[in-house]
Amino acid sequence: MKIVVTGLGATTPLGGDVSSTWEALLAGKSGISTLQQTWVAQYEIPVTFAGQAKVPASEILTLQESKRLDPSSQFALIAAREAWADAGAPEVVPERLAVEFSTGIGGVWTLLDAFDTLKERGARRVLPMTVPMLMPNGPAAAIGMDLAARGGVRTAVSACASSTEAIANAITRLKSGEVDMVVAGGCEAAIHPLPIAAFAAMHATSRRNDEPEKASRPYDVNRDGFVMGEGAGALVLETEEHAKARGAKIYAYLVGGSVTSDAYHITAPDPEGSGAARAVLSALEQAGAKPEDVVHINAHATSTPVGDIAEYTALKRVFGDHLENIAISATKASTGHLLGGAGAIEAVFTVLALKNRTAPPTINLDDQDPAIPLDIVTSPRKLPEGPILAISNSFGFGGHNAVIAFRSYD
Repeated sequence: MKIVVTGLGATTPLGGDVSSTWEALLAGKSGISTLQQTWVAQYEIPVTFAGQAKVPASEILTLQESKRLDPSSQFALIAAREAWADAGAPEVVPERLAVEFSTGIGGVWTLLDAFDTLKERGARRVLPMTVPMLMPNGPAAAIGMDLAARGGVRTAVSACASSTEAIANAITRLKSGEVDMVVAGGCEAAIHPLPIAAFAAMHATSRRNDEPEKASRPYDVNRDGFVMGEGAGALVLETEEHAKARGAKIYAYLVGGSVTSDAYHITAPDPEGSGAARAVLSALEQAGAKPEDVVHINAHATSTPVGDIAEYTALKRVFGDHLENIAISATKASTGHLLGGAGAIEAVFTVLALKNRTAPPTINLDDQDPAIPLDIVTSPRKLPEGPILAISNSFGFGGHNAVIAFRSYD
């Protein structure tokens, strides 16, 4: 059974939809900017920039939707609706439609705002919708209700690997024959003073406050941490048979998805890269492919000193000398790191790279780390003709590894 991608949706720091995001990505633009919120100075936040959504959710959703959904769910609904429309808004038996949609942190704005209300105004002023808004499964539930999906609505929470794991889980659902279609992806909306302060306290984020647009610099010798981003990405997945029967356009095949764990450290990746390498190999095995078949990788590449080199070590274990022939894109340089939503938008980018035969650029690479001798794409690069294979990597705190593989359709 073959699985295909028939719809794409996104809202990111680069654009409010897929086309504007992809156009800005290819143009080498940065979605990172200085935060103008008063709480930056109020709480003396040491990191004063982030990748804020280019188009506020309030400009797209109704007032009632905005009031009843946490920002993470708002982004999720926007991306899912675009993906569903892109897939042709198909008529599908509700019991044959599922949702696999993830987040790494969930409704942090709702939770912390409610706590402020409790402290300052008392228990009776806490909103009755607080719990459903803060639940990590809130985004998936919102999509499921919006699309009347009754084939199961699930949320994988595995830090920055969350939405890639969600897409991998969708493969299992479709191949089991339980459902015909899955809306898969992930979201995050954690540009809030507490998460920013907490990531800064653990020295995980960049402190390049004077040049925010240049702060995320994967593989550069001067990289000093990741940059927070927000938004969501969504893919409509279905069996090829189902897609052809309804005359759907097809972007690419989803041919593999694997999840492993390091069991090494709560925040640091295994420096040997063994768990990440196993995830890559397993995804390729599912695809019926050899390492030599891969022509493009959308790397996790967060711009942290230890993370980037650990991913290189893992890739070297898998690909050996062939690694120098693979076009590597590190798109977090442009979008920032969407945490639980990162894998979803990077899956969208990987699909578009195959569809358009173009690997997107990695910006801000001024002085490549000699310890990471990868072939980094720094301007849009044409990919080969004929059937080609690409993978997208996501690795998260807790030692979570998730890798998905796509093959070109035409």
